[in-house]
Amino acid sequence: MYFLGIDSGTQSSKAIVLDLDTGKILASGHSTYDLIEGLPPGHLEQDPQTWIDAVDTCVQQCLQQLGAEKSKIAGIGVSGQQHGLVALGADDKPVRAAKLWCDTSTQAQCAEIAHHFGGQPGVIALAGNAMLPGYTIPKLLWLKQNEPDNFAKTKSILLPHDYINFWLTGVKRMEYGDASGMGILNVTTRQWACEICDFIDPRVREMLPPLGSSRSMHGTIRKELAMKWGLNYDVVVSAGGGDNMMGAIGTGNIKPGVVTASFGTSGTLYGVADSPVVDGQGEVAAFCDSTDQWLPLVCTMNVTVVTEQVREMFRWDLKQLEAAVKTAQPGADGVMFLPYLNGERTPNLPNGSGVIHGLRPTNMTPANMARAAVEGATLGLAYGLKRFRDLGMNPTEIRLTGGGSKSSVWRQIAADCFNAEVVTLNTSEGAALGGAIQAAYVHGNQTGKVSYEQLCSQLVTLDESTRCRPDARRAGLYAAQLEKQMELTGRLNQTGWL
Repeated sequence: MYFLGIDSGTQSSKAIVLDLDTGKILASGHSTYDLIEGLPPGHLEQDPQTWIDAVDTCVQQCLQQLGAEKSKIAGIGVSGQQHGLVALGADDKPVRAAKLWCDTSTQAQCAEIAHHFGGQPGVIALAGNAMLPGYTIPKLLWLKQNEPDNFAKTKSILLPHDYINFWLTGVKRMEYGDASGMGILNVTTRQWACEICDFIDPRVREMLPPLGSSRSMHGTIRKELAMKWGLNYDVVVSAGGGDNMMGAIGTGNIKPGVVTASFGTSGTLYGVADSPVVDGQGEVAAFCDSTDQWLPLVCTMNVTVVTEQVREMFRWDLKQLEAAVKTAQPGADGVMFLPYLNGERTPNLPNGSGVIHGLRPTNMTPANMARAAVEGATLGLAYGLKRFRDLGMNPTEIRLTGGGSKSSVWRQIAADCFNAEVVTLNTSEGAALGGAIQAAYVHGNQTGKVSYEQLCSQLVTLDESTRCRPDARRAGLYAAQLEKQMELTGRLNQTGWL
Protein backbone atom coordinates (compact mmCIF):
# COMPACT_ATOMS: atom_id res chain seq x y z
CA MET A 1 0.00 0.00 0.00
CA TYR A 2 1.03 3.58 -0.69
CA PHE A 3 0.44 6.66 1.43
CA LEU A 4 0.50 10.27 0.34
CA GLY A 5 2.13 12.85 2.62
CA ILE A 6 1.52 16.56 1.99
CA ASP A 7 3.49 19.43 3.52
CA SER A 8 1.90 22.85 2.95
CA GLY A 9 4.39 25.50 4.06
CA THR A 10 4.80 29.26 3.98
CA GLN A 11 6.79 29.38 0.75
CA SER A 12 6.06 26.06 -0.93
CA SER A 13 4.08 22.84 -0.80
CA LYS A 14 5.52 19.36 -1.18
CA ALA A 15 4.03 15.92 -1.58
CA ILE A 16 5.55 12.45 -1.38
CA VAL A 17 4.25 8.94 -1.94
CA LEU A 18 5.51 6.38 0.58
CA ASP A 19 5.58 2.64 -0.08
CA LEU A 20 4.67 1.16 3.29
CA ASP A 21 6.18 -2.24 2.48
CA THR A 22 9.64 -1.03 1.44
CA GLY A 23 9.84 2.33 3.17
CA LYS A 24 10.85 3.96 -0.11
CA ILE A 25 9.59 7.30 -1.38
CA LEU A 26 8.29 6.48 -4.85
CA ALA A 27 7.24 9.91 -6.07
CA SER A 28 7.44 13.55 -5.08
CA GLY A 29 5.99 16.89 -6.11
CA HIS A 30 6.81 20.51 -5.38
CA SER A 31 5.17 23.90 -5.93
CA THR A 32 6.33 27.35 -4.77
CA TYR A 33 4.41 30.56 -4.07
CA ASP A 34 4.77 33.95 -2.43
CA LEU A 35 3.09 36.01 0.24
CA ILE A 36 0.71 38.82 -0.71
CA GLU A 37 2.77 41.88 -1.61
CA GLY A 38 2.24 45.50 -0.65
CA LEU A 39 0.96 44.99 2.89
CA PRO A 40 2.01 47.23 5.79
CA PRO A 41 5.05 46.17 7.84
CA GLY A 42 4.29 43.22 10.11
CA HIS A 43 1.30 42.06 8.04
CA LEU A 44 2.03 38.73 6.36
CA GLU A 45 -0.83 37.04 4.52
CA GLN A 46 -1.68 34.46 1.87
CA ASP A 47 -4.81 33.54 -0.05
CA PRO A 48 -5.86 30.03 1.11
CA GLN A 49 -6.64 29.17 -2.51
CA THR A 50 -2.89 29.42 -3.11
CA TRP A 51 -2.37 26.40 -0.83
CA ILE A 52 -5.14 24.42 -2.53
CA ASP A 53 -3.74 25.08 -6.00
CA ALA A 54 -0.23 24.14 -4.85
CA VAL A 55 -1.38 20.91 -3.17
CA ASP A 56 -3.34 19.96 -6.29
CA THR A 57 -0.23 20.58 -8.40
CA CYS A 58 2.05 18.57 -6.09
CA VAL A 59 -0.32 15.63 -5.85
CA GLN A 60 -0.85 15.47 -9.59
CA GLN A 61 2.92 15.50 -10.12
CA CYS A 62 3.16 12.48 -7.83
CA LEU A 63 0.29 10.67 -9.52
CA GLN A 64 1.82 11.19 -12.96
CA GLN A 65 5.03 9.56 -11.70
CA LEU A 66 3.09 6.59 -10.31
CA GLY A 67 0.94 5.96 -13.36
CA ALA A 68 -1.38 2.98 -12.85
CA GLU A 69 0.25 2.33 -9.48
CA LYS A 70 -1.68 5.27 -8.02
CA SER A 71 -4.55 2.87 -7.33
CA LYS A 72 -2.45 1.57 -4.42
CA ILE A 73 -2.78 4.89 -2.53
CA ALA A 74 -4.78 4.11 0.62
CA GLY A 75 -4.39 7.24 2.73
CA ILE A 76 -3.40 10.91 2.85
CA GLY A 77 -1.89 12.91 5.70
CA VAL A 78 -1.46 16.70 5.70
CA SER A 79 1.11 18.85 7.47
CA GLY A 80 0.51 22.60 7.45
CA GLN A 81 2.09 25.82 8.63
CA GLN A 82 0.83 26.53 12.14
CA HIS A 83 -1.25 29.36 13.59
CA GLY A 84 -2.68 30.87 10.39
CA LEU A 85 -6.25 32.21 10.62
CA VAL A 86 -8.62 30.99 7.91
CA ALA A 87 -11.94 32.77 8.43
CA LEU A 88 -14.83 31.22 6.49
CA GLY A 89 -18.22 32.73 5.70
CA ALA A 90 -21.60 31.03 5.49
CA ASP A 91 -20.65 29.72 2.03
CA ASP A 92 -17.51 28.08 3.51
CA LYS A 93 -15.29 30.38 1.46
CA PRO A 94 -12.60 32.59 3.03
CA VAL A 95 -13.88 36.08 3.85
CA ARG A 96 -10.35 37.45 3.46
CA ALA A 97 -6.75 36.33 3.10
CA ALA A 98 -5.25 34.24 5.90
CA LYS A 99 -3.05 36.00 8.44
CA LEU A 100 0.03 33.80 8.90
CA TRP A 101 2.15 32.57 11.80
CA CYS A 102 4.84 35.15 10.98
CA ASP A 103 2.35 38.06 11.03
CA THR A 104 3.30 40.33 13.94
CA SER A 105 0.55 42.94 13.51
CA THR A 106 -1.37 41.69 16.57
CA GLN A 107 0.90 42.94 19.36
CA ALA A 108 -1.80 45.32 20.66
CA GLN A 109 -4.38 42.52 20.72
CA CYS A 110 -1.99 40.22 22.61
CA ALA A 111 -1.40 42.94 25.19
CA GLU A 112 -5.14 43.54 25.52
CA ILE A 113 -5.91 39.86 26.08
CA ALA A 114 -3.08 39.43 28.57
CA HIS A 115 -4.08 42.57 30.47
CA HIS A 116 -7.65 41.36 30.86
CA PHE A 117 -6.47 38.14 32.50
CA GLY A 118 -3.94 39.76 34.82
CA GLY A 119 -0.91 39.57 32.54
CA GLN A 120 0.74 36.66 30.76
CA PRO A 121 0.79 34.48 33.92
CA GLY A 122 -3.01 34.66 33.93
CA VAL A 123 -3.18 33.53 30.31
CA ILE A 124 -0.69 30.73 30.98
CA ALA A 125 -2.85 29.55 33.90
CA LEU A 126 -5.85 29.26 31.56
CA ALA A 127 -4.25 27.79 28.43
CA GLY A 128 -0.68 26.78 29.28
CA ASN A 129 0.82 29.31 26.86
CA ALA A 130 1.50 33.03 26.86
CA MET A 131 -0.42 35.09 24.29
CA LEU A 132 1.99 35.75 21.42
CA PRO A 133 1.53 37.61 18.11
CA GLY A 134 2.09 34.47 16.07
CA TYR A 135 -0.87 32.62 17.58
CA THR A 136 -4.28 32.43 15.95
CA ILE A 137 -6.73 33.93 18.40
CA PRO A 138 -5.22 37.45 18.58
CA LYS A 139 -5.60 37.51 14.79
CA LEU A 140 -9.34 36.96 15.25
CA LEU A 141 -9.51 39.86 17.72
CA TRP A 142 -7.57 41.97 15.21
CA LEU A 143 -10.17 41.06 12.58
CA LYS A 144 -13.00 42.09 14.89
CA GLN A 145 -11.40 45.42 15.71
CA ASN A 146 -10.04 46.34 12.29
CA GLU A 147 -12.41 44.68 9.81
CA PRO A 148 -15.76 44.41 11.59
CA ASP A 149 -17.63 43.61 8.36
CA ASN A 150 -15.39 40.60 7.68
CA PHE A 151 -15.69 39.52 11.30
CA ALA A 152 -19.49 39.68 11.04
CA LYS A 153 -19.35 37.48 7.94
CA THR A 154 -17.14 34.88 9.68
CA LYS A 155 -19.09 31.75 10.61
CA SER A 156 -16.21 29.31 11.21
CA ILE A 157 -12.46 29.41 11.63
CA LEU A 158 -9.86 26.83 10.61
CA LEU A 159 -6.11 26.45 10.67
CA PRO A 160 -4.24 26.02 7.35
CA HIS A 161 -3.99 22.22 7.52
CA ASP A 162 -7.65 22.02 8.62
CA TYR A 163 -8.62 24.02 5.55
CA ILE A 164 -6.76 21.61 3.27
CA ASN A 165 -8.40 18.68 5.07
CA PHE A 166 -11.78 20.38 4.55
CA TRP A 167 -11.05 20.66 0.83
CA LEU A 168 -10.00 17.01 0.72
CA THR A 169 -12.97 15.60 2.64
CA GLY A 170 -15.70 18.20 3.10
CA VAL A 171 -15.33 17.74 6.89
CA LYS A 172 -14.46 20.52 9.35
CA ARG A 173 -12.55 19.27 12.37
CA MET A 174 -9.58 20.17 14.55
CA GLU A 175 -7.08 17.90 16.27
CA TYR A 176 -5.27 18.63 19.52
CA GLY A 177 -1.78 19.28 18.14
CA ASP A 178 -2.29 22.19 15.77
CA ALA A 179 -5.21 23.52 17.84
CA SER A 180 -2.89 23.94 20.83
CA GLY A 181 -1.07 26.69 18.93
CA MET A 182 -4.16 28.86 18.65
CA GLY A 183 -3.84 30.37 22.13
CA ILE A 184 -7.24 29.12 23.33
CA LEU A 185 -6.70 25.42 24.03
CA ASN A 186 -5.99 24.37 27.59
CA VAL A 187 -3.13 22.02 26.78
CA THR A 188 -3.48 20.11 30.04
CA THR A 189 -7.16 19.20 29.66
CA ARG A 190 -7.27 19.45 25.84
CA GLN A 191 -10.44 21.53 26.14
CA TRP A 192 -11.10 25.04 24.88
CA ALA A 193 -10.28 27.84 27.33
CA CYS A 194 -13.77 29.30 27.12
CA GLU A 195 -12.89 32.36 29.18
CA ILE A 196 -10.48 33.54 26.48
CA CYS A 197 -12.91 32.63 23.68
CA ASP A 198 -15.68 34.65 25.34
CA PHE A 199 -13.40 37.64 25.87
CA ILE A 200 -12.73 37.76 22.13
CA ASP A 201 -16.44 37.51 21.34
CA PRO A 202 -19.40 35.37 22.47
CA ARG A 203 -19.62 33.98 18.92
CA VAL A 204 -16.15 32.44 18.98
CA ARG A 205 -17.30 29.13 20.48
CA GLU A 206 -19.75 28.75 17.58
CA MET A 207 -16.96 29.39 15.08
CA LEU A 208 -14.83 26.49 16.33
CA PRO A 209 -15.25 23.11 14.60
CA PRO A 210 -15.40 19.84 16.56
CA LEU A 211 -12.19 19.08 18.44
CA GLY A 212 -10.84 15.56 18.82
CA SER A 213 -7.98 13.09 18.94
CA SER A 214 -5.02 13.49 16.63
CA ARG A 215 -5.03 9.71 16.22
CA SER A 216 -8.51 9.67 14.64
CA MET A 217 -9.38 9.69 10.98
CA HIS A 218 -10.47 13.08 9.63
CA GLY A 219 -12.59 11.58 6.86
CA THR A 220 -12.43 10.01 3.41
CA ILE A 221 -11.58 11.76 0.19
CA ARG A 222 -14.42 13.57 -1.59
CA LYS A 223 -15.72 11.55 -4.52
CA GLU A 224 -15.30 14.49 -6.92
CA LEU A 225 -11.64 14.80 -5.97
CA ALA A 226 -11.08 11.03 -6.08
CA MET A 227 -12.49 10.99 -9.62
CA LYS A 228 -10.30 13.93 -10.67
CA TRP A 229 -7.15 12.29 -9.32
CA GLY A 230 -8.11 8.75 -10.31
CA LEU A 231 -8.03 7.40 -6.75
CA ASN A 232 -10.30 4.97 -4.96
CA TYR A 233 -13.27 6.40 -3.08
CA ASP A 234 -12.20 4.84 0.22
CA VAL A 235 -8.86 6.69 0.56
CA VAL A 236 -8.65 7.85 4.18
CA VAL A 237 -7.46 11.28 5.29
CA SER A 238 -5.81 11.32 8.72
CA ALA A 239 -6.17 14.14 11.24
CA GLY A 240 -3.00 15.80 9.98
CA GLY A 241 -1.27 18.41 12.07
CA GLY A 242 0.97 21.43 12.26
CA ASP A 243 4.32 21.24 10.52
CA ASN A 244 6.24 20.79 13.77
CA MET A 245 3.89 18.08 15.04
CA MET A 246 4.12 16.18 11.77
CA GLY A 247 7.85 16.81 11.62
CA ALA A 248 8.12 15.09 14.99
CA ILE A 249 6.47 11.95 13.58
CA GLY A 250 8.57 12.15 10.42
CA THR A 251 11.82 12.31 12.42
CA GLY A 252 10.83 9.48 14.77
CA ASN A 253 10.39 11.94 17.63
CA ILE A 254 7.50 10.04 19.24
CA LYS A 255 8.75 9.36 22.77
CA PRO A 256 10.74 11.27 25.40
CA GLY A 257 14.51 11.44 24.93
CA VAL A 258 14.72 12.63 21.32
CA VAL A 259 14.62 16.28 20.26
CA THR A 260 14.23 17.58 16.72
CA ALA A 261 15.90 20.83 15.66
CA SER A 262 14.91 22.44 12.37
CA PHE A 263 17.42 24.78 10.74
CA GLY A 264 15.28 26.50 8.13
CA THR A 265 14.56 30.17 7.48
CA SER A 266 13.25 30.10 11.03
CA GLY A 267 14.23 27.53 13.63
CA THR A 268 12.33 25.16 15.86
CA LEU A 269 13.33 22.84 18.65
CA TYR A 270 10.85 20.32 19.99
CA GLY A 271 10.62 17.04 21.84
CA VAL A 272 7.81 14.71 22.83
CA ALA A 273 6.75 14.51 26.48
CA ASP A 274 4.30 12.09 28.09
CA SER A 275 2.80 14.83 30.28
CA PRO A 276 2.22 18.58 29.76
CA VAL A 277 5.33 20.78 30.00
CA VAL A 278 4.10 24.28 30.90
CA ASP A 279 6.69 27.04 31.14
CA GLY A 280 5.74 29.70 33.68
CA GLN A 281 8.03 32.13 31.85
CA GLY A 282 6.12 31.53 28.61
CA GLU A 283 9.27 30.96 26.54
CA VAL A 284 8.71 27.27 25.79
CA ALA A 285 5.43 26.71 23.95
CA ALA A 286 3.37 24.06 25.73
CA PHE A 287 1.87 22.40 22.66
CA CYS A 288 0.14 19.07 22.23
CA ASP A 289 1.60 16.76 19.60
CA SER A 290 -0.11 14.81 16.82
CA THR A 291 -0.01 11.44 18.61
CA ASP A 292 -2.05 12.61 21.63
CA GLN A 293 1.04 13.34 23.73
CA TRP A 294 2.69 16.75 24.27
CA LEU A 295 5.28 18.68 22.28
CA PRO A 296 7.10 21.45 24.16
CA LEU A 297 8.59 23.69 21.51
CA VAL A 298 10.82 26.69 21.06
CA CYS A 299 10.64 28.75 17.88
CA THR A 300 13.18 31.30 16.66
CA MET A 301 12.55 33.43 13.59
CA ASN A 302 16.15 33.81 12.43
CA VAL A 303 18.29 30.88 11.31
CA THR A 304 19.21 30.52 7.63
CA VAL A 305 17.76 33.98 6.99
CA VAL A 306 20.85 35.27 8.87
CA THR A 307 23.39 33.15 7.03
CA GLU A 308 21.76 33.90 3.69
CA GLN A 309 22.08 37.64 4.32
CA VAL A 310 25.79 37.22 5.06
CA ARG A 311 26.24 34.98 2.02
CA GLU A 312 24.59 37.51 -0.26
CA MET A 313 26.53 40.38 1.29
CA PHE A 314 29.82 38.76 0.30
CA ARG A 315 28.41 37.31 -2.95
CA TRP A 316 29.33 33.75 -1.99
CA ASP A 317 27.76 30.50 -3.07
CA LEU A 318 26.97 27.90 -0.40
CA LYS A 319 30.35 26.18 -0.73
CA GLN A 320 32.16 29.47 -0.23
CA LEU A 321 30.06 30.23 2.84
CA GLU A 322 30.88 26.81 4.28
CA ALA A 323 34.58 27.31 3.62
CA ALA A 324 34.55 30.72 5.29
CA VAL A 325 32.89 29.35 8.42
CA LYS A 326 35.45 26.54 8.59
CA THR A 327 38.43 28.90 8.43
CA ALA A 328 37.25 31.02 11.40
CA GLN A 329 37.95 29.88 14.94
CA PRO A 330 35.15 28.92 17.37
CA GLY A 331 33.90 32.13 18.94
CA ALA A 332 34.70 34.06 15.73
CA ASP A 333 37.60 35.85 17.47
CA GLY A 334 35.19 37.80 19.65
CA VAL A 335 32.64 38.75 16.98
CA MET A 336 29.07 38.15 18.16
CA PHE A 337 25.96 38.33 15.99
CA LEU A 338 22.61 38.87 17.73
CA PRO A 339 20.49 37.35 14.94
CA TYR A 340 17.16 39.16 15.37
CA LEU A 341 16.85 40.39 11.77
CA ASN A 342 13.12 39.57 11.58
CA GLY A 343 12.33 40.44 15.17
CA GLU A 344 12.21 37.39 17.41
CA ARG A 345 9.82 35.01 19.09
CA THR A 346 12.24 33.41 21.60
CA PRO A 347 13.13 35.65 23.31
CA ASN A 348 9.94 37.60 22.62
CA LEU A 349 11.25 40.59 20.65
CA PRO A 350 8.71 41.25 17.87
CA ASN A 351 10.40 44.56 17.02
CA GLY A 352 13.97 43.34 17.57
CA SER A 353 16.82 43.91 15.17
CA GLY A 354 20.19 42.33 14.49
CA VAL A 355 23.38 43.48 16.21
CA ILE A 356 27.01 42.74 15.37
CA HIS A 357 29.08 43.18 18.54
CA GLY A 358 32.77 43.00 19.38
CA LEU A 359 34.27 44.23 16.11
CA ARG A 360 37.93 45.28 16.09
CA PRO A 361 40.36 45.98 13.25
CA THR A 362 41.97 42.58 13.83
CA ASN A 363 38.77 40.48 13.72
CA MET A 364 36.57 42.31 11.21
CA THR A 365 36.86 39.66 8.48
CA PRO A 366 34.29 37.99 6.23
CA ALA A 367 35.09 34.59 7.77
CA ASN A 368 34.43 35.82 11.32
CA MET A 369 31.21 37.48 10.20
CA ALA A 370 30.07 34.19 8.65
CA ARG A 371 31.04 32.15 11.71
CA ALA A 372 29.36 34.64 14.05
CA ALA A 373 26.13 34.43 12.01
CA VAL A 374 26.04 30.63 12.26
CA GLU A 375 26.94 30.68 15.96
CA GLY A 376 24.42 33.39 16.82
CA ALA A 377 21.55 31.59 15.07
CA THR A 378 22.50 28.26 16.68
CA LEU A 379 22.88 29.75 20.15
CA GLY A 380 19.37 31.16 19.80
CA LEU A 381 18.13 27.57 19.64
CA ALA A 382 20.63 26.51 22.32
CA TYR A 383 18.89 28.94 24.66
CA GLY A 384 15.66 27.04 23.98
CA LEU A 385 17.42 23.75 24.74
CA LYS A 386 18.65 25.22 28.03
CA ARG A 387 15.03 26.07 28.89
CA PHE A 388 14.07 22.47 28.03
CA ARG A 389 16.67 21.21 30.47
CA ASP A 390 15.48 23.67 33.11
CA LEU A 391 12.00 22.13 32.72
CA GLY A 392 13.26 18.56 33.16
CA MET A 393 13.76 17.48 29.53
CA ASN A 394 17.19 15.93 28.96
CA PRO A 395 17.56 14.73 25.36
CA THR A 396 19.94 11.91 24.49
CA GLU A 397 19.99 12.81 20.79
CA ILE A 398 19.06 15.78 18.62
CA ARG A 399 17.86 15.11 15.08
CA LEU A 400 18.55 17.94 12.64
CA THR A 401 16.41 18.90 9.67
CA GLY A 402 16.22 21.88 7.33
CA GLY A 403 18.67 23.48 4.94
CA GLY A 404 21.23 24.39 7.58
CA SER A 405 21.58 20.74 8.62
CA LYS A 406 23.16 19.94 5.24
CA SER A 407 26.32 21.80 6.29
CA SER A 408 28.90 19.59 8.00
CA VAL A 409 30.53 22.51 9.80
CA TRP A 410 27.15 23.75 11.02
CA ARG A 411 26.30 20.28 12.34
CA GLN A 412 29.46 20.28 14.45
CA ILE A 413 28.75 23.79 15.71
CA ALA A 414 25.26 22.56 16.66
CA ALA A 415 26.69 19.60 18.58
CA ASP A 416 29.04 21.92 20.47
CA CYS A 417 26.42 24.62 21.14
CA PHE A 418 23.84 22.04 22.25
CA ASN A 419 26.44 19.90 24.08
CA ALA A 420 24.67 16.83 22.67
CA GLU A 421 25.03 14.40 19.80
CA VAL A 422 23.34 15.50 16.59
CA VAL A 423 22.43 13.51 13.48
CA THR A 424 20.36 14.04 10.34
CA LEU A 425 17.91 11.73 8.61
CA ASN A 426 18.00 9.98 5.26
CA THR A 427 15.16 12.17 3.99
CA SER A 428 14.83 15.92 4.23
CA GLU A 429 11.04 15.76 3.95
CA GLY A 430 10.27 15.18 7.64
CA ALA A 431 6.85 16.86 7.72
CA ALA A 432 5.60 15.21 4.53
CA LEU A 433 6.92 11.84 5.74
CA GLY A 434 5.13 12.45 9.04
CA GLY A 435 1.91 12.99 7.13
CA ALA A 436 2.34 9.73 5.24
CA ILE A 437 3.17 7.81 8.43
CA GLN A 438 0.14 9.25 10.21
CA ALA A 439 -2.07 8.21 7.28
CA ALA A 440 -0.60 4.69 7.47
CA TYR A 441 -1.29 4.63 11.21
CA VAL A 442 -4.93 5.61 10.75
CA HIS A 443 -5.46 3.16 7.90
CA GLY A 444 -3.78 0.32 9.78
CA ASN A 445 -5.92 0.82 12.86
CA GLN A 446 -9.12 0.52 10.84
CA THR A 447 -8.60 -3.20 10.49
CA GLY A 448 -6.01 -4.14 13.08
CA LYS A 449 -3.56 -2.63 15.50
CA VAL A 450 -0.42 -0.76 14.54
CA SER A 451 1.74 1.56 16.65
CA TYR A 452 3.73 4.66 15.82
CA GLU A 453 6.76 2.89 17.32
CA GLN A 454 6.45 0.11 14.74
CA LEU A 455 5.95 2.50 11.85
CA CYS A 456 8.75 4.92 12.76
CA SER A 457 11.27 2.15 13.42
CA GLN A 458 10.50 0.82 9.94
CA LEU A 459 10.19 4.08 8.02
CA VAL A 460 12.42 6.68 9.74
CA THR A 461 16.13 6.09 9.16
CA LEU A 462 19.13 8.09 10.35
CA ASP A 463 22.13 9.07 8.25
CA GLU A 464 24.86 7.93 10.62
CA SER A 465 27.55 9.47 8.42
CA THR A 466 26.35 12.88 9.62
CA ARG A 467 26.50 12.17 13.36
CA CYS A 468 28.54 14.73 15.32
CA ARG A 469 29.58 14.53 18.97
CA PRO A 470 30.29 17.58 21.11
CA ASP A 471 33.82 18.63 21.97
CA ALA A 472 34.06 19.45 25.69
CA ARG A 473 36.30 22.49 25.25
CA ARG A 474 34.15 24.05 22.53
CA ALA A 475 30.97 23.21 24.45
CA GLY A 476 32.33 25.18 27.41
CA LEU A 477 33.22 28.11 25.16
CA TYR A 478 29.72 28.18 23.67
CA ALA A 479 28.05 27.89 27.08
CA ALA A 480 29.85 31.07 28.11
CA GLN A 481 29.02 32.71 24.78
CA LEU A 482 25.33 31.85 25.19
CA GLU A 483 25.31 33.53 28.59
CA LYS A 484 26.93 36.62 27.09
CA GLN A 485 24.55 36.66 24.11
CA MET A 486 21.47 36.56 26.33
CA GLU A 487 22.91 39.15 28.75
CA LEU A 488 23.66 41.52 25.86
CA THR A 489 20.19 40.91 24.40
CA GLY A 490 18.53 41.70 27.73
CA ARG A 491 20.48 44.89 28.33
CA LEU A 492 19.91 46.27 24.85
CA ASN A 493 16.22 45.42 25.07
CA GLN A 494 15.86 47.19 28.44
CA THR A 495 17.30 50.38 26.97
CA GLY A 496 15.07 50.20 23.89
CA TRP A 497 18.08 49.96 21.58
CA LEU A 498 17.32 46.49 20.23
